[in-house]
Amino acid sequence: MTDTTSALSWKDYLELCKPRVVALIVFTAIVGMLLAVPGLPPLGNFFYGSIGIALAASSAAAINHFIDQKADAEMSRTKNRPLPTGHLNSHQVLVFAGVIGLIAMALLTIKINVLTAFLTFLSLIGYALIYTVYLKKMTPQNIVIGGAAGAAPPVLGWAAITGEVHPHALLLFLIIFVWTPPHFWALAIARREEYAKVSIPMLPVTHGVEFTRLQILLYTILLLITTLLPYLTGMSGVIYLLAAVVLGLGFIYYAVQMMRKKDNKTAMRTFGYSIVYLMLIFAALLIDHYFPLSFS
Repeated sequence: MTDTTSALSWKDYLELCKPRVVALIVFTAIVGMLLAVPGLPPLGNFFYGSIGIALAASSAAAINHFIDQKADAEMSRTKNRPLPTGHLNSHQVLVFAGVIGLIAMALLTIKINVLTAFLTFLSLIGYALIYTVYLKKMTPQNIVIGGAAGAAPPVLGWAAITGEVHPHALLLFLIIFVWTPPHFWALAIARREEYAKVSIPMLPVTHGVEFTRLQILLYTILLLITTLLPYLTGMSGVIYLLAAVVLGLGFIYYAVQMMRKKDNKTAMRTFGYSIVYLMLIFAALLIDHYFPLSFS
């Protein structure tokens, strides 16, 4: 094997893991870990929990590549992935997904706790199989129902530190769950022709772009309300509240712009903002947790 082939193979396996998606997953899981305790979490749980969750998410992503390879080959956004290009074959992808998935489960079971391993396994199955195999091709509400798997990381992180599913962890779950539809539908609007081409019933394909834009606006309003809950329940303070309101109004602004301009460029800008939004709102939770404002 030449150096060029070796480097290409390494990059292909990395691409199977969807590193940018996994990075966001691990970030929200880490926030869950840090919010679970007043100070810093145990270093061992933090390290092994992060690695285990990252490997499990990467395994689910690789399985997604395997299942979606035919559709990926027909879509311009995904046609250069390792399987459509032939850089990797199905056997290699499945072995890779299986190995890192088993390592993830072993790490979480042995080094963390059974609850975290079990919940992580459910999330892996939920995304890689239930969403990708069934929901994605069955209903235009696929991303709403399947969003539960993507919303799980903060709960997994919290459980990795405390061994329990706390109501505050479920609030973090709820924020991501409500965030997912407007985030993904913005992309689906811009890529609706590609989804229609491969018969994936995304909402703009089945119900039209205008209806989808309205749903995005309604979900961003619901998201703003949902993000107030950590403050209203005493989980976080004023710093987080201010960030949640400003960021939430920003998301609503982009949704309104989508209603007005009706072009793919605005949809992609909304999609981009949604990613920044999630990172910043979780960062605000952390800042408020460690550096709260006191008015006493």
